[in-house]
Amino acid sequence: MQFRELAVPGAWEITTKQFGDPRGVFLEWFKDEAFQEAVGHPLDLRQANCSVSAAGVLRGIHFADVPPGQAKYVTCVKGAVLDVAVDIRVGSPTFGRWDAVLLDDTDRRAIYLSEGIGHAFMALEDDSTVVYLCSTGYSPGREHGIHPLDPAIGIDWPTTDRQGRSITPQLSDKDVAAPTLEEARGQGLLPTLEDVERYVGSLRG
Repeated sequence: MQFRELAVPGAWEITTKQFGDPRGVFLEWFKDEAFQEAVGHPLDLRQANCSVSAAGVLRGIHFADVPPGQAKYVTCVKGAVLDVAVDIRVGSPTFGRWDAVLLDDTDRRAIYLSEGIGHAFMALEDDSTVVYLCSTGYSPGREHGIHPLDPAIGIDWPTTDRQGRSITPQLSDKDVAAPTLEEARGQGLLPTLEDVERYVGSLRG
């Protein structure tokens, strides 16, 4: 299992070794020892989610108040998605920067996003199925969004699906109504780098 930190500090791409034979494939998509060695603390699992999306569905950019925030360990067990991490931590040297990992049922990579990082993904195939482990449970009053098409962030979302067919972003009403990054900053919704570092530091003991 290999961890590669992304251009957004606190987010990692995870590549696992797959074992295949005529029966199929086996892999370990999460391993606590390797996770702690890379991240510096255990994943406090409190909820596991699964979403199924049609090609072109765009979910995010979502985040939660820190503390405690909501860290996510994400993979795609069927189909393909472009999974994106966005640095929304006020005071971070990389504030507003994004990076992406292709999650699919071929390479079977995963992505980990620590507390205070915005998360979004676009499905590249019908019935793309994403599962993710979360460090906190659902808490609607503490969860927020940023518009995923905010030009100031400038995420390069795909325009074609896995088969090369044209797709357009399909957003929920909630995500359509979400503020831009600067609007969210002005409304005091964004976590600060100081608060995130203090909280993550407490996890490391």
